[in-house]
Amino acid sequence: MSKTTTLQELLIDELKDLYNAETQLTKALPKMAKAANDENLKAGFEEHLDQTHEHIARLDRAMELLEASPKGKTCKAMKGLIAEGEEKIKEDASPAVKDAALIGAAQKVEHYEIAGYGTVRTFAELLGEDEIVSLLQETLDEEAETDRKLTALASSLNLKAETEGEEEDEEEDEE
Repeated sequence: MSKTTTLQELLIDELKDLYNAETQLTKALPKMAKAANDENLKAGFEEHLDQTHEHIARLDRAMELLEASPKGKTCKAMKGLIAEGEEKIKEDASPAVKDAALIGAAQKVEHYEIAGYGTVRTFAELLGEDEIVSLLQETLDEEAETDRKLTALASSLNLKAETEGEEEDEEEDEE
């Protein structure tokens, strides 16, 4: 592994990490959409997949401006977050409970991305890379909006999951 000695090198390294994270996400989101039971949640995952392709295009543009390749790094954090999401997909759970678990997994991903994009945007600001700052800010705004939408969906779906759980408990008590 080469030594990172400048903020620009760190920016490039972190952008590569985000590029790989987003690329991994393009494979995970269709699986999450397929596993979702609620139509709004399914649509939300599909919409975020479209956005993720745009995020990758912006990262490509940022790396072009830095005259660097976006490839060559594996985002271990995203790998772990996706593995956790896959566990939720495989769990034997009632539909609403599974949806609640999927939202939780998706929000962990969003929060990771928000932290990552906020960090690289700050680096780009310090380096005077205004066009890159704009690209990253656009993605950061979309990630925050996706998180807000997931929170709103969670409000209704978590209540549904709680109600489903109570109904199952009542059925078990009657047996």
